[in-house]
Amino acid sequence: MTALGYFDRMRDHMRGVQVSDATGAPVDLDPAIDRLVGLFAGLPAAGGKAVIAGNGGSAAIASHFATDFSKNGGVPTLAFSDAALLTCISNDLGYENVYAKPIELFGRPGDLLLAISSSGASPNILAAARAALDGGMRVATMSGFRPDNPLRSMGQLNFYIDSDSYGVVECSHFMLCHLAIDLLTGAWPETTDRGSGSA
Repeated sequence: MTALGYFDRMRDHMRGVQVSDATGAPVDLDPAIDRLVGLFAGLPAAGGKAVIAGNGGSAAIASHFATDFSKNGGVPTLAFSDAALLTCISNDLGYENVYAKPIELFGRPGDLLLAISSSGASPNILAAARAALDGGMRVATMSGFRPDNPLRSMGQLNFYIDSDSYGVVECSHFMLCHLAIDLLTGAWPETTDRGSGSA
């Protein structure tokens, strides 16, 4: 495959993003993104916060956008990626609880969890979503691989990438997050300000 062929494939997958609600009903992408932005935008006035959770490349996405939503968007946003916290929880309670336990400790009703998993089947991300729902938090998800992955049915909004390629799914999730923060901050359409990024 040529480089341009790879980019064409990526474009095709981004054009094919599927979104569903808590009942599994499809939601058009534009109103879905508007709803996601609205979930983030409403948190500060309500005294709420967002949590973004993921593993590996998805953890990097979580850290990146926790910074962007906090610094650029004015939305208090956490990614539970501190090494001491991760190793403590995984050692004492098992890796499947590495995000669920901090959500139990710090999450409050009305807060938002954005759960990101390429496979949509990571036990610790599923446990995080369950903990958030049990605690009265709102949940949005981003997943890929199998269309019937369990994470895809756990959020009020569920963004799904129809691909089994980590690169395609992770890049698509990254772009969806960037679209949300750019819409939240008014950076899209592009402005001449080049100093607002976190990286």
